[in-house]
Amino acid sequence: MTLPDERYRAVRSTEEFLQRLAGGHYARVPKAVRGEALALLRHYPGKWDLQRAATAAPEVFQERMEDLHKFIVQGQQQQQQPEENSS
Repeated sequence: MTLPDERYRAVRSTEEFLQRLAGGHYARVPKAVRGEALALLRHYPGKWDLQRAATAAPEVFQERMEDLHKFIVQGQQQQQQPEENSS
């Protein structure tokens, strides 16, 4: 199960990857692929969008979780998994 801070980092990392891809950081990438990466970035959520999402829905996105809070959430998710699998 993905935690809110892991989801936040995944979205940020994907944006950074698309920027590198569109910007020519990787050699020998076809022009069409660079163009597609650029098109995806046009409406991709930026840092400001993610911060707003984290404020509005902290159970979905969080820039950083305190260690104790993360530990508790992981335990809750593990307890829910057997219930979900038995349904």
